[in-house]
Amino acid sequence: MMQIKFLQELIIIFGLSIVVVLIFQRFRLPSIIGFLISGALIGPYGLNMIDDVEQVKMLAEVGVVLLLFTIGLEFSLARLSRIRTFALSGGSLQVGLTIIMTALVFSSLKFPLRTGLFWGFLLALSSTAIVLKILLDRGELDTPHGRLSLGILIFQDLIVVPMMLVVSFFSSSMNEDPLGILFVLLRSFFLIGLIIISARWLVPKVLFLVVRARSRELFVIAVILICLGIAWLAANSGLSLALGAFIAGLVISESEYSHQALADILPFRDSFNSLFFVSIGMLLDVRFFLDHTVMILSIAALVLIIKCLIAGGVTLALGYPVQVAALVGLSLAQVGEFSFVLAQTGQDLGLLVGGSYQLFLVISILSMIATPFLIRLGPGISGRAESLKVGMPWLRGRRLIDLEPQSLTLKNHVIIAGYGLNGRNLARVLKETRTSHVILDIHGEVVRHARLHDEAIYFGDATQIEVLHRLCIKAARVLVLAISDPFATRRAIQAARQANPDIHIIVRTRYVNEVDELLRLGANEVVPEELETSLEIFDLVLRQYHIPRMKIAAKKEELRKEGYAKLRRGEIEAYVGGGLLPSEVEVEHYRLRENSLVAGKSLGELELPARTGALVVAVIRRDETLSNPGGSFRVESGDLLVLAGKREEIDRAIHYLDRGSGPKPL
Repeated sequence: MMQIKFLQELIIIFGLSIVVVLIFQRFRLPSIIGFLISGALIGPYGLNMIDDVEQVKMLAEVGVVLLLFTIGLEFSLARLSRIRTFALSGGSLQVGLTIIMTALVFSSLKFPLRTGLFWGFLLALSSTAIVLKILLDRGELDTPHGRLSLGILIFQDLIVVPMMLVVSFFSSSMNEDPLGILFVLLRSFFLIGLIIISARWLVPKVLFLVVRARSRELFVIAVILICLGIAWLAANSGLSLALGAFIAGLVISESEYSHQALADILPFRDSFNSLFFVSIGMLLDVRFFLDHTVMILSIAALVLIIKCLIAGGVTLALGYPVQVAALVGLSLAQVGEFSFVLAQTGQDLGLLVGGSYQLFLVISILSMIATPFLIRLGPGISGRAESLKVGMPWLRGRRLIDLEPQSLTLKNHVIIAGYGLNGRNLARVLKETRTSHVILDIHGEVVRHARLHDEAIYFGDATQIEVLHRLCIKAARVLVLAISDPFATRRAIQAARQANPDIHIIVRTRYVNEVDELLRLGANEVVPEELETSLEIFDLVLRQYHIPRMKIAAKKEELRKEGYAKLRRGEIEAYVGGGLLPSEVEVEHYRLRENSLVAGKSLGELELPARTGALVVAVIRRDETLSNPGGSFRVESGDLLVLAGKREEIDRAIHYLDRGSGPKPL
């Protein structure tokens, strides 16, 4: 009967979670919040549909283990080296300042130092899952504030493991003698090193034998066994299960089996993680919130404000403009999901008991719920923050004197704002044609690197009219805005039009729904990448069917002259039909998932046309469209393949790409 009851509880958990998460997604709220609310509804403090929280917590513990295991799998020295200066300096400053400020507040309230430090750990972390989803949905991940937020979030994810190790020293039963702490620390590092060395010697041999059996089921079981086994060894050595799981992932991450292991373990992790957040929600006492509503709301607001100011202040101190700093601060103001993992550890060690644990839960959930609304208010708030610079010059950010233009004398020149892929390509062409131009970029490291290659590039923000004046905008003929921040683009158009009403402004934007507003603000021409990509694909598909190039070029020019009107109304089918292209031929996009089995292979090795009949007419990688790639072109995870062919040919191609194996050549 116990088994049936437990199964019934799982059905209730997953059933209600589906309903709540669907409702939350309808309002574009993150699913994590839905899981937390679901737990609060069905838990002992809610509708009491599940009274045995301990059984659910046991499964949730597996979710935490798998979560740390996948972090270990994704972590590597190579990945750490790709984190730029801002992630390391900005992330360490943000985490360090939050911990110090929280510890000072708790010390002033006469709490022990370890309590203040522990709460600092909890509040220093932000939610990677929530912030990334919102930025992706809004198309802002590639903006300056999106990249900066991502850098700090990556640092926070990496710092969780050292935090968990330090938290184990905060136990109330621990001897606070410095020599005792040092001994425990050395013992922990010795045990971690012993586990890693043993595992690195044993694990590759085990996985090699398993892989030779050519059984995916056996491989999955072996990976789970390694994860749980090393976690168990770590726990028996005085470390935590989660830390042991991270070590297990780290051991596999440097092997050739890491990509497949990550792909196989992700479904298990996601399923158990939902249980973890539901179990956290079950522990939420709604009565505690109702009894202390004013105090909780005040503390939650204070946490949001302080975290926003710290993250924004760090961004500002590292040389970025105040509007970017405001957006970064608002994005990272919430408490993160890894804080729940630390809180569970702290509760077990007696660092969070009774009301303090409830206070943490309520504050964290409220901060997560507030995040989507804060980010939506971001553009307006950042605009007001920009106006503060008039009376507060110190808000202008760090000035890179060596990168500023010194009394430029230019005339009829082109100003390029943004030195990304589009900006670099344009600058190269202008240099080859000896056209006078200057480049402006907001990223100091990008500017320094480009200066080494003799580019006429300067550090500055295109939204600031005084910066545009220093680039002689009054004498300029053309301004090209190739920046990826849609809000900065709007402000830059207005600033440029105010500085020089006659300048010709060309704007690059990602999405077609921004075209009309940018034209209204003063842009002369708007190039939407979304529709230019459609035209490129249209061109490539027709070429594969030997349509005359002159006819294709005429149709493309017709579409451009109409301002993309037909494409924007979704009438491209009219051009594909009418005898231009056989009616049975279709075009479909296919994105290679993370750790795809075909990632790293060349198109020649895949033999897609021979095996399936479908053609790869283009590959979209990040912001770049690669037209008609050859057989030596190697696909990567995240690539968007543009497939053309009959319906059954495309279906065969998708099936082949999903499984990594397929039919023999036709």
